[in-house]
Amino acid sequence: MDRRTVCLEVALNGAWTRRVQPGIPVTPDEIVAEAVACARAGASVVHFHAYDPATGEQTTELEVVAGIVERIRAQADVIVYPAIRYMSNADAIQPDAGAKRYAHLAALAERGLLEWLVVDPGSTNLVSQRDVDTGARGLVDINTPDAIRHALAVAAKFSLHPGLAIYEPGYLRLGAALCRRLPGTPLPMYRLMFTQQFTFGLRPSEHALRAYIELLDEEAPGAPWMIAGLGVDLQALIPLAVARGGHVRVGLEDLTLGSSDNNLDLVRQAVRQIEAAGGRAATTAEVRAGFFEPAGASA
Repeated sequence: MDRRTVCLEVALNGAWTRRVQPGIPVTPDEIVAEAVACARAGASVVHFHAYDPATGEQTTELEVVAGIVERIRAQADVIVYPAIRYMSNADAIQPDAGAKRYAHLAALAERGLLEWLVVDPGSTNLVSQRDVDTGARGLVDINTPDAIRHALAVAAKFSLHPGLAIYEPGYLRLGAALCRRLPGTPLPMYRLMFTQQFTFGLRPSEHALRAYIELLDEEAPGAPWMIAGLGVDLQALIPLAVARGGHVRVGLEDLTLGSSDNNLDLVRQAVRQIEAAGGRAATTAEVRAGFFEPAGASA
């Protein structure tokens, strides 16, 4: 794929609930409608978290997730991948944690409904500055080495391309090392996670992006990467990413919490910024042709 042809992903909602991010789609109808609209506006990849319509809380119940994926794919040619099961207590460090977190995704892959797979190659304190100021507990995202290996094994078994969420530089080093070590792991997309509202990782700046790119060149030369984050506005970083041959993720999962924006406008705005920087948003077919190499290609 030409270095100025940009894979544009939209992350529709996240696990925030509307208490934190009021504009997110929650019901299956809302998720499907926004996914299709964003695909038609230029997004080639859609990521979503499913919610239980009765409780308004996140769910990974297979039939709920599968129904959303099937409905999106029936209306738009777009790569769709849902969230893994969130675990942040003693269950997350048990030997079977990986199997539990990825059971619904393996089932989707068996049905031919999955192309990409979320992998968080590390554990993070998800603490906002507001949590620090108020003494709130925050969250801990726990991913043991065994659980990460399980995720990559699922990716290898079903030829799914891992989206490695890089919250800290150590995530990149571990993720790349495990991909090298596990034969058959398809080529990952390294998702560089920036933030303004949280206290993990790096703020969105040119020097931070440069540091990540230099580290990626050392650990996984030539691997594709995209800018993303949590609690962050990445507009200023998009032209820099395009210029350096990177890709872009936008959406209400990643955007500054409490935003009044919506996913469709964020996608349209990103398309304009990509074009202004001399690039263009890739079609889904171009993303598949550019990144979806046969299993066995590793970073």
